[in-house]
Amino acid sequence: MLPLIGIPLVVMGFALRFNPLLVVTAAGLVTGLATGMDFGNLLETFGEKFFNSRQLASALLILPVIGLLERGGLRERAQAWVAGIRSATTGRILMLYFVVREISAAMGLLSLGGQAQTVRPLLSPMAEAAASNQHGDLPATIRDRIAAHAAACDNVALFFGEDIFIAFGAVLLMSAFLKENGIQGVEPLTIGMWGIPTALCALLIHLFRLSRLDAAIARDIHAWRVTEQSRHIADVADDGIHGDKQDLSS
Repeated sequence: MLPLIGIPLVVMGFALRFNPLLVVTAAGLVTGLATGMDFGNLLETFGEKFFNSRQLASALLILPVIGLLERGGLRERAQAWVAGIRSATTGRILMLYFVVREISAAMGLLSLGGQAQTVRPLLSPMAEAAASNQHGDLPATIRDRIAAHAAACDNVALFFGEDIFIAFGAVLLMSAFLKENGIQGVEPLTIGMWGIPTALCALLIHLFRLSRLDAAIARDIHAWRVTEQSRHIADVADDGIHGDKQDLSS
């Protein structure tokens, strides 16, 4: 049972909200030492798995590049470009991205988008710039709402689109699991075909939600401005009352 010590370490680390990479690395080291591996062999195993994981290596290379681009004004460039398109709205930009993301995921281009490399530096600023171009300054709540919708577009489109791609790991896993349990005739192509109706439903439902986003943003901004004006009037009135009291006391 000693080699299983890594499991409670992972649970405790995530519960205490430690850095996930450090938690997993520490759990792997403790598990390896508990199984009797010497430290040199353990480090060699870590290095081999890291080298064979091309996706992890590419992610570590992409993130610094995205950071340098943001530092160089990538977000500002994207916002300025969208601000020059009069017909661009927050809902239309997110709808277009959703369609492209789901179709590309269905074709196996899973890394075409993503939260770190596309949503945060490009999609969210572009959607925010479209709203600012229409309504002017935006409150923090509206900015957070637009960012949340941008992140949801990528998540939902990727989740339902990748199930159509027959070489996707989850599709292959489901096919292998069914075959191991005596259920024959369920090939990856069959699973991918049955994923199309679900992906279409997700597409229509999410596009309908996004089609109502522009009106919801306009309504919330109008209510925010009315609240701010009422608060300003109340502050002016309070200042006037305090000023009259000071004049009377003097």
